[in-house]
Amino acid sequence: MNARFDFTGKTLLLTGATGGIGRQIAALFHQSGANIILMDLDAAQLESVRAQLAVRVVAVAGDATASEAIQEALRLGSASFGEGIDFVVPAAGIYPESSILDTGEDLWRKVMSINLDGVYRLLQASIPRMNDGGAIVNFASVAGHRGSKNHGHYAASKGAILALTRSLAHEVGPKLRVNAVSPGTIRTPMVESLVAAKGAAMLSETPLARYGEAAEVASVVAFLCSDAASFMTGEALHVNGGLFMAG
Repeated sequence: MNARFDFTGKTLLLTGATGGIGRQIAALFHQSGANIILMDLDAAQLESVRAQLAVRVVAVAGDATASEAIQEALRLGSASFGEGIDFVVPAAGIYPESSILDTGEDLWRKVMSINLDGVYRLLQASIPRMNDGGAIVNFASVAGHRGSKNHGHYAASKGAILALTRSLAHEVGPKLRVNAVSPGTIRTPMVESLVAAKGAAMLSETPLARYGEAAEVASVVAFLCSDAASFMTGEALHVNGGLFMAG
């Protein structure tokens, strides 16, 4: 049992479960006693994560933007762990590189569909099933606060997530808390190309002089779901080593 968090008897619904950060979230919450409902498009990798956790876990391979897959995850979770969800963490996302002028309609819609529309559909479906005192943790990004060259579609989607987080905090409180995490450069496969191209410059601007680890983001997600953050809602916590300091 993780000494910092106790989620015994609680249930987490997590999308993007096979990503670098998603895997760490699943592992930490499971180690802390939670039941886990996993969603991801990659069926083989999803089964790998499910098998590693072994118990108190169910998985649905499907598109996290599709209402049918979301409903199946909710149905399976209820059948396995009983009615009610305590934590929802939409961690699915993509980060393609393209300038605004080179971004076609199809790419723009794909980014918005996964990074924003899927979050809307997941939360709209799951909020009515959440237990009192539950918590939602959305994924924004440093890009959503300050923009990102050649990732305008991504930055726009994450800026929208920040606005959605604050709006939901008004709508679902006091029953639920809604916060966001805004990671900087975290060592995961999604940012390998960015690190290769701009890594040295980014490190020179980072006071902690290193990249973040997925486990460091997972621990902040767990904090926001825990009773330690019981008076926090509508906030975005930055996990970026000082690369961006919000005023």
